[in-house]
Amino acid sequence: MKYSAKLSDAMHILAFLALYPGEDLSSDAIAHSIHTNPSYVRQLMSALRKGGLLTNVKGHPRPALPKAPSQITLLDVYRAMEGDKPLLHQDIHTNPDCGVGVNIQLALRDCYDLVQKKSEEAMQSITLQEVLERYEEKRKESL
Repeated sequence: MKYSAKLSDAMHILAFLALYPGEDLSSDAIAHSIHTNPSYVRQLMSALRKGGLLTNVKGHPRPALPKAPSQITLLDVYRAMEGDKPLLHQDIHTNPDCGVGVNIQLALRDCYDLVQKKSEEAMQSITLQEVLERYEEKRKESL
């Protein structure tokens, strides 16, 4: 199973913009930092723009944050990347004639809904500013 790294990569982009304002912020430069291709970065930046988390001037490599890092939450970025897609996914191919196959999925849905709610609450409390502060701590530790 392949896991999505869009949230992680989107946070990387936002951190890059916050840390290097005025630098080369082209999709090529950002892609080099993420170690991916520029078209993927442009796709993520488009989703961030649509989510109100990025502004830019057409034709210029000057994307910017529209608000302070302390006002951008991990949940904001998650929703820009994933929409309303849940964190956990049920197996929808269980045997409908099996009492376990049907009822376990109903029981799991309740549990998954609880995990989703608690995760969203936690993501709402984590800001880009906090991630940048943790980044700075990790950077200093590695010196």
